[in-house]
Amino acid sequence: MPGRNFEQLRSTIGGRVRALVGSGQVDLARAPGDDGLFGPRSVSWRVHGDFSSMMIGGVSALLLQMLHPLALAGVWDHSDFRRDRLGRLRRTAQFIALTTFGGTACAGEAIDKVRRIHDRVSGVLPDGATYDANDPALLTWVHVAEVDSFLRAYLRYRDPALTGAEHDRYLAETATIARALGATDVPETRRAIGEYYAAVRPDLRFNDRTREVASALLAPGDDAATNGAMALVTQAAIDLLPPWAQALHGRSVPAFGRPAVRFGARGMSNVLRWALARK
Repeated sequence: MPGRNFEQLRSTIGGRVRALVGSGQVDLARAPGDDGLFGPRSVSWRVHGDFSSMMIGGVSALLLQMLHPLALAGVWDHSDFRRDRLGRLRRTAQFIALTTFGGTACAGEAIDKVRRIHDRVSGVLPDGATYDANDPALLTWVHVAEVDSFLRAYLRYRDPALTGAEHDRYLAETATIARALGATDVPETRRAIGEYYAAVRPDLRFNDRTREVASALLAPGDDAATNGAMALVTQAAIDLLPPWAQALHGRSVPAFGRPAVRFGARGMSNVLRWALARK
């Protein structure tokens, strides 16, 4: 009887998580001999295969991305972020699953779909500046904020022993996706990422729009059963931001509270890994 109860709990948690990210809506089947874009020996398979650190990294990436006014404008003008706060996170998760674990053709179709969506995303900021989702520099920003956040979350909550060479392998692997989407001058090493941030930071801003989008992203949802876990995720995501990004957002976890946040996030991660592990 206890074993049956544990399996029921495991099934319930796993089902809620899969529904949250829509993992049941994507087909990751690969033809024999087709390892997709990266393959099972890639670092991308390791990093992207850990759901809990990807979830923390994904929320942190969104907070980081919205500091760029051109990236934020696309969200503000072309998405219903107030009522669909997890929609972009879900769509990003599905895209990453398809391009990382799907077959080569499947990954190519996912990339083409995103490019078609980008063709419809353009506009003008209040100050008159124009933006276009196909802007190579903007695509590079979105990509760097994303993969850097994923990697730092993996190092903190899954495997801190990942070597520097493996860090750079991961960045070089994922850069192929960014270039396929139209990004240029994509950093492929941790050192290059640091240099890139130093160069782009003068372009970053925090304003009323940023505050509203961040508040919508971090607000409690309608599902009381998952709100506790998501509260941990959001605190861990804020804590994961680079200090300069925390300062721009005006959000941080006090030093005395960081051990509790990280301990809680690790505990949650262990539960999720147990619930999602293949039997």
